[in-house]
Amino acid sequence: MRKKKLIAMLLAGGQGSRLGVLTNRMAKPAVPFGGKYRIIDFPLSNCVNSAIDTVGVLTQYEPLELNAYIGTGQAWDLDRNSGGVYVLPPYVKGSAGEWYSGTANAIYQNMSFIDRFNPDHVLILSGDHIYKMDYSDMLKQHIANGADATIAVLKVPMEEASRFGIMNTDGTGRIIDFEEKPKQPRSNKASMGIYIFKWEKLREYLILDENDEASQNDFGKNVIPLMLNNGCSMFAYSFSGYWKDVGTIQSLWEANMDLIREPPELDLYDKEWRIYSKSAIMPPHYVSADARVESSIVTEGSTVCGTVRHSVLFSGTQIGTGAVVEDSVIMPNARIADGAVVKKAIVGEGAVIGRGALVGCEPNESDPEYDTNLTGDITLIADMAKIEENRRVPRGMIVARNGAKTL
Repeated sequence: MRKKKLIAMLLAGGQGSRLGVLTNRMAKPAVPFGGKYRIIDFPLSNCVNSAIDTVGVLTQYEPLELNAYIGTGQAWDLDRNSGGVYVLPPYVKGSAGEWYSGTANAIYQNMSFIDRFNPDHVLILSGDHIYKMDYSDMLKQHIANGADATIAVLKVPMEEASRFGIMNTDGTGRIIDFEEKPKQPRSNKASMGIYIFKWEKLREYLILDENDEASQNDFGKNVIPLMLNNGCSMFAYSFSGYWKDVGTIQSLWEANMDLIREPPELDLYDKEWRIYSKSAIMPPHYVSADARVESSIVTEGSTVCGTVRHSVLFSGTQIGTGAVVEDSVIMPNARIADGAVVKKAIVGEGAVIGRGALVGCEPNESDPEYDTNLTGDITLIADMAKIEENRRVPRGMIVARNGAKTL
């Protein structure tokens, strides 16, 4: 097989437990986003736009939806004779399978796949980030520095730096120290979880890490600190565009809302950097004469007969007469019946909000106690859940698929 300069390995096996009921039946990268997309569309589109034609997608947790969505990779122009997109589940050897035990172990288990292409460099990506990035610029800097590894970093507010893995660099951008969630950070350069390695060097350290019984087999916790301690040449690549880790209910909601700000923080209509999607072909959306839509994304196949403000509607959604949807994300084929009110909520795929129901309303004394640690003030309705007519779902509550409230 022809030698490759660079291939990408996309880590897409995360459970996404902080997204609650949204990931009960699918991996986090398969979660819908922005009216037409799924989270994995962003790193895959970035690869294609950066002229990377070989991508391994490492799956594990609830992979069916993700595998079916990726298919042959045609939607992203990754159905190639030489290269393309490959779905890589945990490796099976002998009579038993072996789950990926960490990000580094996931790559370790697929070393034979990488060796097939004999690349000079390997790009490691996460499948749960929303951003647009030209990886070819990062590769150019990586090669110019003669680096063993290059780590993409984003400057964050200093008061938030303790939440991230922080890179401390010298005047040339060389990484001299890495701190995982430091209590007193000395820098605000946060790791984005995007790495380029010389394949020969990474291969060596993956084997070392695998042979260390005390290791958690994680890039940030184990492989990168070991490489630094052993004097490997490692540099930071500064990124200044939009980037969001959508691993929580709050961040997923915020990222959808960022699309409908004026101007939007992330432009999905940029013809020079298109985000590709395997969105099903749907009929045009319909807005009735009595409907009112303000500052919202309304995707094809949607029917709006009520009022929608500052919200994101995915394909096939139905908003009934007199219904009101505000500050919300309504995922594919969900139905908001006549007179229902939905405020600051995420409503899962195929969910039904009954006539006159109130979702995201103010709690009152008669409501049962429930935990909002996962959701804050965002109300979360699972996919295929049904809220009966005139029912109340107070702010921050989670409703599971069977209609049971998560208390």
